[in-house]
Amino acid sequence: PVVWAVAKGSFVNKSILVPAALVISAFAPFMLTPLLMVGGAYLCFEGAEKLMHKKEERNEELLHALADPDLDLVAFERGKIKGAIRTDFVLSAEIIAISLNTVADRGVADQAMVLVVIGLLMTVGVYGLVAGIVKLDDLGLHLGKARGLGMASRFKRSLGWGLIRTAPLLMKSLTVIGTIAMFLVGGGILVHGVGPLAESIHHLGESARSVAQVGWLLGPITPSLANGVVGMVVGALLVLLYGLLPSKQGGHEVN
Repeated sequence: PVVWAVAKGSFVNKSILVPAALVISAFAPFMLTPLLMVGGAYLCFEGAEKLMHKKEERNEELLHALADPDLDLVAFERGKIKGAIRTDFVLSAEIIAISLNTVADRGVADQAMVLVVIGLLMTVGVYGLVAGIVKLDDLGLHLGKARGLGMASRFKRSLGWGLIRTAPLLMKSLTVIGTIAMFLVGGGILVHGVGPLAESIHHLGESARSVAQVGWLLGPITPSLANGVVGMVVGALLVLLYGLLPSKQGGHEVN
């Protein structure tokens, strides 16, 4: 239900973003790059907040919140869903803007069709995959209870209990991968918007490509690593600035 709620919010986000992107492209195309950079900065902020606000601290705060007898759990869950939809809005805006850039020379009808198709595919694909991952342990439990002594039944049970053991590790891995992706994507967008910085990182990649023996590996990954470093630095600065806001001086929110 939570994944479905966020998916519905994602559809609403794209129903707003696609027309807005087409209007901006038609009347103010110079705004696309600044808007992309704002979204990239937000991704870096989200990644840095997750990294600096350690998982153990978040779990402790969550336990304190859940132990509060005055807490409305329905409202608490809705708050989490709203936060996920807000992050989806930024990611969707980035995807829509990048997609729009690839068809900037086409007519409005073609642009609209491309954005709608990409928006639908991304939403169905991403949240379908998330739903599948969330239910992975349920699938494992179902297979683990398979009856019978035949080879097929034994294989189902082995596969099922293997899925149950693997699911928590997969979830933790996705958390780490997602945080890294925020820095890589957000940093890459920021770098792309700053010409001299983008050129410097391009030259850095070319230099890495010329390194003997390992140039074939260093060449492609060096620009991505540099983008990630930029993302981490910008994200850390934004988190520090956010913490200096007057509304944050009296205490820390539960994320």
